[in-house]
Amino acid sequence: MGIIARSFRKDSVLKFSHADSHLKRVLNTRDLTALGIGTVIGTGIFILPGTEAAQHAGPAVAIAFLLAAIISGISGMAYSEFASAMPVAGSAYSYGSVVYGQVIGWFLGWSLILEYFLATSAISVGFSSYLTGLLQTNHLGVSKAITAGPFEGGIVNLPAIILLAVILSIQIIGLSTTRWVENIFVAIKLAILALFIIVGIFFIKPSNFSPFYPKEFRSGLFGLSGIWAATSGIFFAFLGFDTLAAHTAEVKHPKTQMARGIINTVIVSAVLYTLFGIVLTGMVNYRNLNVSDPASFAFAFVHQNGLASIIGIGSMIGMFTGVLALVFASSRLIYSFGRDGLLPSFIGKVSGKQRVPLNALLIAGVIEIIISGFIPLSELASLINAGTLTAFAFVNFGILLLRRRRDIKNDDGFKMPLFPVLPIIGGLTSVFFVSQLETRTLILFGIWTIIGLFIYYTYGIRHSSLQKE
Repeated sequence: MGIIARSFRKDSVLKFSHADSHLKRVLNTRDLTALGIGTVIGTGIFILPGTEAAQHAGPAVAIAFLLAAIISGISGMAYSEFASAMPVAGSAYSYGSVVYGQVIGWFLGWSLILEYFLATSAISVGFSSYLTGLLQTNHLGVSKAITAGPFEGGIVNLPAIILLAVILSIQIIGLSTTRWVENIFVAIKLAILALFIIVGIFFIKPSNFSPFYPKEFRSGLFGLSGIWAATSGIFFAFLGFDTLAAHTAEVKHPKTQMARGIINTVIVSAVLYTLFGIVLTGMVNYRNLNVSDPASFAFAFVHQNGLASIIGIGSMIGMFTGVLALVFASSRLIYSFGRDGLLPSFIGKVSGKQRVPLNALLIAGVIEIIISGFIPLSELASLINAGTLTAFAFVNFGILLLRRRRDIKNDDGFKMPLFPVLPIIGGLTSVFFVSQLETRTLILFGIWTIIGLFIYYTYGIRHSSLQKE
């Protein structure tokens, strides 16, 4: 068999299920919803509405968030069907390996690695920015030497490193502790967001909504280039349900609970993002929102420093839960690579009383700590959206192939409605928004893909458990 034919061999759901049997199934619908909201309502809501309003859409950023939520919701249903039919770890990596072939699965997993690592680091740096802003608001200055990396005028981003070290420690203790912390912090975060929306309404100036979609952003397809650009830049905010699929092997009843957790996450996030965008751009003119901490900035702008501090603390709690869920997901994805022999087998080991993939967790944590503490992400953050949208496209189109597989039974599980129309729409819209990313982003994503394929063809295909069968 030639190397191309070997690389497109399809993996087995039964093999994945057997390998994942060492993981403990302890998560329920509430835990999944908390993990999803913990990821989605993080940096996405506390940073992106401001920058996207200032740079691309003005007050119409609320429309961009709603569009992203609708498209993400379609993709979320595709993930739900895959999770129901294939209750294994690995998310799009495992799905792609089964329905497309191993090399496509590796490509999707490699894209998700980029997405998870950069998202984790971006949120950690966002946490550091909010903490620094909060301290400055209360006249407690902190030296830039310990709040910025060496390429940004400092020495090390210490708050980001401490955040990741704490989260890594929680996850090493075990999944039970992780989900307990996540559930409590998500509840606090939602309360803070409700406070922002309810109180912020009283500081809205209708004049800030005019023009709702400023002329300087109108060009391109249907004159909506600003909204398309904002929407494509916002998908990073909706990668929470993508990470949920990585936990499928640790869910009690994945055939029903995965779909509920994903759909709950999309609905709650869509409502909160849209309301948040409306209130934020109503409080402060969009031209003033190109800041790293728009939620706190908005209340400081209307001279409510006490509320700004409360919102700042809530924002940091939100980012904490986001990083917690992303470290969890990235470690499970790396574990899947080791489990299948595409990376060294010790990475796929499960150890300890809590049955945690410790080696994968440590590798993910250390890499994310290094990126967060020392490497600037401003030039790389847009790559998160490239990885997210690529996975969305393949998972949506993959439903067409999944339904043709008679060996994968899903009679009593979740199925995507309006088949085949909805998965085609989800796939095509994902491809369209990939095309709306900057050329530089697409070039960098291409380079990352080439590196991944080099690793696969020089190591993965020779050590893969599938290829040894």
